Amino acid sequence: MGLRRWPVGLLLLPLLLGSASFLLGGCAGSSSHSLHYFYTRVSEPGQGLPQFTAQGSINDHIFIQYDSDRKRALPQAPWVQKVGQDYPHYWDNMTQIFRDAEEVFRVILESVQRDHKQSTGLHTWQVRYGCELSQEGHQGAYEQEAYDGMLYPDLDLESLSWMAVERGAQVSQTGNQTVSVMAYMGKEDCIAWLQRYLDYGKEALLRTEAPVVKVTRKADYDGLETLVCQIYGFYPKEIDANWVKDGEVWQEGTLRGLVAPNSDGTYYLFLSVKIDSEERERFRCRVEHDSLEKPLDVAWEEPEKRKDGYRAASGDPGEGGVIPCVDLEDAEQS
Repeated sequence: MGLRRWPVGLLLLPLLLGSASFLLGGCAGSSSHSLHYFYTRVSEPGQGLPQFTAQGSINDHIFIQYDSDRKRALPQAPWVQKVGQDYPHYWDNMTQIFRDAEEVFRVILESVQRDHKQSTGLHTWQVRYGCELSQEGHQGAYEQEAYDGMLYPDLDLESLSWMAVERGAQVSQTGNQTVSVMAYMGKEDCIAWLQRYLDYGKEALLRTEAPVVKVTRKADYDGLETLVCQIYGFYPKEIDANWVKDGEVWQEGTLRGLVAPNSDGTYYLFLSVKIDSEERERFRCRVEHDSLEKPLDVAWEEPEKRKDGYRAASGDPGEGGVIPCVDLEDAEQS
């Protein structure tokens, strides 16, 4: 991993995902790949919470982690061990980058606290930055800063960077090349490492898992009811899901949650629609995902009683088409 002096302006900051106060919602659409870094600095140490944490993630899977207690960049995925074998200085370089950022974050947070006249109490400074690569080859990069969980767009990063250096932030030396503590990874380098990581972790990162889709209903009032489409167990994260009425996308009366992670590395999503109960048969939950050969339309149907007294549904969500699903509320009453 070649290190060199970068222009001052953006922070090179690998990221903390779990405890970050600000998170971007998942976007639906065609599959893309992303490399994100999250950094968090807190003004006061807390029980079990280091003052500085950093995590890197690819396709939302954390692969590297650092904190101010352990002072070392540590692997969080089996495949990243191979990176260190092929690039002998990888772990030392990443550790140094995180240590430099730790010192810079201390200075920045103190400066922002002074600007806000908040010298006491618990405060946080966070950065999320990274790059994305779509299936079509489109590239993008971004950076966001937040103070106490609120986006901080007006920070003069350049003046703060020089302030940090003047106040003693550490600068690393690699041969004759200087690594600025306020360095950042350019889009081209970020994309190059994203592609490299995807190659190392392709078995885990490039897999597909088909969604399981269920539709339930709940009676409301005045002849209205709510249909809920539950979509879970899918990977990768990108997914298109909509209610359709008579084959056309329907937005009126719909609510949609964010795509959220499961503990097993897959994702789930819920969306609902409030409808006239007499029009129930005209609605479908339509799901499109990389794991499916064609869009999956899921309808609610009255469950049929089996001989053992339970209600059941038929259909295989992996085959596409329209499948009936169990009404959980009715099943409990049967």
